[in-house]
Amino acid sequence: MNFSQLVSLAHQLASHGFLCLRFTCKGLNLAYRLKAYTAVWDYLKLLQRFTVKRVFFGGRSMGCRAAAALARRLSEESEAAVEGVICLSFPLHPPGQTHAHRQRSEDLRALPAHTRVLFVSGTEDDMCDRVHFDTTVKEMKAQVEILWLRGGSHGLKVKGCSEVSVMEEVNLKVISWIRNQAAQAP
Repeated sequence: MNFSQLVSLAHQLASHGFLCLRFTCKGLNLAYRLKAYTAVWDYLKLLQRFTVKRVFFGGRSMGCRAAAALARRLSEESEAAVEGVICLSFPLHPPGQTHAHRQRSEDLRALPAHTRVLFVSGTEDDMCDRVHFDTTVKEMKAQVEILWLRGGSHGLKVKGCSEVSVMEEVNLKVISWIRNQAAQAP
């Protein structure tokens, strides 16, 4: 939750009028994270002060997988629940273990066609083989857009560029993408 990229994005979202809820859980286990994320979703719905629909879920690395899994589950319950998923450095496979890409992309491939997905990944991400990623994207029913950070690592670090300048590019893309999706919503 306190990764500088997530803090930067949350501040930019808030400054552009978007409500952004950030939270974390201590475990790296995907099932544990999904349970925690679902509990937050259920709590928001119980508040009854908000109409919770057409939301964007997002995360960084393992948080992307949890966001995609929750979006998949909620989309099965209601088509109006999820507008999109934002994936910063989706971990398609562990470093050097590209065989894991099918299992790790299962939730992405199962997202319905009305869901939109934005991927932000570095071209040098050792957890996102480009060939396997392209295959995964082709197999997805959801509408996909990708921002490739030239020379970017899994941590969204780009040699020769400051973290601030990289995050300015990422934040601008995410905000414009969300606005574009909201404008296209029925």
